[in-house]
Amino acid sequence: MVSRRSFLRANGVVLAAGGLGLTLQGPAAARTSPTAPLLPNFGRPSHLDFADISTLHGNDQLLLTTLQGVVNRRRPRLYFNYDAAGYDQRWLSSTGAAVTRHDRPLDLVARYRAEVRGAILHDPDVPDSVNVATTLAGLESAVAATAEQAAAHGLRTVVDLRGRFDPADVLATYRWQLDQLFPRCTHTLLAGLPPTRTVRVDGVQWRELARETERVRDSSNRAVRTFDLSQELPTAQDGVYLRFQDSLGDDGWGASVGSVKVSADGTQIAAFTPGTDAEAPYLFDGLNSAIGGDDNRFADGGNYFVYRFTAPAGARQLLVEVDLWNQYLVTAATTAPTRVEPFPYFRDYAVATRAMVFWLPPTGGTGELLDEIFGRVEPATPYAGWFSNDVAGEWGGVDRASQHGVEVVPADYYMNATVHAGVSAEISDRVRPRPPARLRNRVYLTLTIGEGDNIQYCQRRMREIWDDPKRGGVPVNWTVSPLLADIGPALLAYYQRTATADDLLVAGPSGAGYTYPGSWPAAALAAYTQLTGRFLRRTGMDLVYGYNHRKPDGDGWVAFDERIAAAYRRDTPVRGIIQSWETGDLLIDPAGLPVIGNFSPQGKAQEYRDTLVRRIEGWDGGEPLFIACAVNAWNWTPSDIAELAGLLADPFEIVRGDTFFALLGEHLSGGRGAS
Repeated sequence: MVSRRSFLRANGVVLAAGGLGLTLQGPAAARTSPTAPLLPNFGRPSHLDFADISTLHGNDQLLLTTLQGVVNRRRPRLYFNYDAAGYDQRWLSSTGAAVTRHDRPLDLVARYRAEVRGAILHDPDVPDSVNVATTLAGLESAVAATAEQAAAHGLRTVVDLRGRFDPADVLATYRWQLDQLFPRCTHTLLAGLPPTRTVRVDGVQWRELARETERVRDSSNRAVRTFDLSQELPTAQDGVYLRFQDSLGDDGWGASVGSVKVSADGTQIAAFTPGTDAEAPYLFDGLNSAIGGDDNRFADGGNYFVYRFTAPAGARQLLVEVDLWNQYLVTAATTAPTRVEPFPYFRDYAVATRAMVFWLPPTGGTGELLDEIFGRVEPATPYAGWFSNDVAGEWGGVDRASQHGVEVVPADYYMNATVHAGVSAEISDRVRPRPPARLRNRVYLTLTIGEGDNIQYCQRRMREIWDDPKRGGVPVNWTVSPLLADIGPALLAYYQRTATADDLLVAGPSGAGYTYPGSWPAAALAAYTQLTGRFLRRTGMDLVYGYNHRKPDGDGWVAFDERIAAAYRRDTPVRGIIQSWETGDLLIDPAGLPVIGNFSPQGKAQEYRDTLVRRIEGWDGGEPLFIACAVNAWNWTPSDIAELAGLLADPFEIVRGDTFFALLGEHLSGGRGAS
């Protein structure tokens, strides 16, 4: 989700950055040059000023991150730790730079004030002005700040956005930016970042109202349930907060709400369906939830959503009727559980590259404007960031991008990108030697951990589970973004260097950036597969975990066809593709390229094993059976995988993906298994 610089040409651009000549080359140039970066860097860091900013307010983090973008554009010198988990500190040593630690992060503004022209003032009443301010910060070599921050740090006002935009007209805000600023921005990178984030408030007391203790994934417990919030009324100065969560957060089937009715002392005061205008006044925090196909709002895993209801003065009874199903946990509180702040992450890279930053849901009028933006860039231009509305936003957003020949780089939580992109690291281009194997009448199982296209996952969650001491005991495929060769070479080098004989790095969907190849214009698909081929050869990967667009009715995916498979065969070293499929009932070889659909059992090890056993009930053992299984990266660890392996006895055999496809290819070509 991010971008790059200021003056542009169609195939490449030369930027004068603070007196330094910096050549930034776009996708068209990258396709013709084997060395030109798709995602630029700003030089190798030699000395870094480091500060922990994890406890700072979002306004201060925004100020410092945009400062980082301006400063690091000339030479990487600022590096921050953004959260209590300390992921950024974990990677600090890999930069190879000398480090000076600062206990007072905001003192760095004064230290580097001479390198910025001043401040772009965003409007606290217009959240999306944060994105416009970020775009302008990149163009004007300034920081994004509030008026109070600018005064406190002695920063002159370069542009004041207060009062310029209508808070209710998001389209007009981004239309102005597209018309007025995009001509000055880089056209070889687009950035999609949410303008705000929600931060949990400590010390909130929640009262549990209802909890589903069984694993319900089929809506079979759907019913209208009434919650009495009357006891919250005496202390509800700002309203009563009703929170919906996943009671069993390990399998992705959390609370789902279809409708809400609220009454006070017998009089209805609210009624709405999720996702409609009627819901908006009551949805206090919905950023961690999504709208489903039944016009329902849901939240899975560790996510949640919160409604706020205010009863008339003097009311003694407050009842809420909720159409509710699946694995719900419902709680109530009288204190605001979250606050809204600017979303600060990845803006250093957006500022440094002078990219246009926007946040447009891929539906309705905002979706049409998103189409227009995508239509203004060349094929194989990366869109770095993400989309709103989680799952539905992903499907709609990636599909819209694909229709315009734009690949997505999930990066909205990728920190210190301006530093990591320039770190010197030796990335191996050698394909891993494949373990010897003989085709037999077995159930060959390969396990693939997803999410690797997401470079923030590669920086954060993947490092956490990779360091699990149980890793290396079971063959596992780890999806990873080959684009890390540009924007995080030390990260990729670390995984290559520390991989065991059981760890295989494979490209996340669907190669050089997340995309749906079937949605690409026919004339543009080669731009993507050629780019993918270049990055796979550079990183020694020859397997891809792929996605394609969904069927028109939304029920399942469209399989890779001859056109897509032929492009991969022609332009890449790929020997096989695991396609996201969930049900596992796909095995084809278009254009001679084996494509197998993944199988996605739910739950942890025992339930996963039981599902696999049921899956092979019709198998008679007369020939090999191949199953490509997905592993949930957010809920599973190598310890869980080791537990699963211990539960799988004969006839299952777990193999690495390269062995899996070698045996599958032999089977498809007529090889006979021997028991």
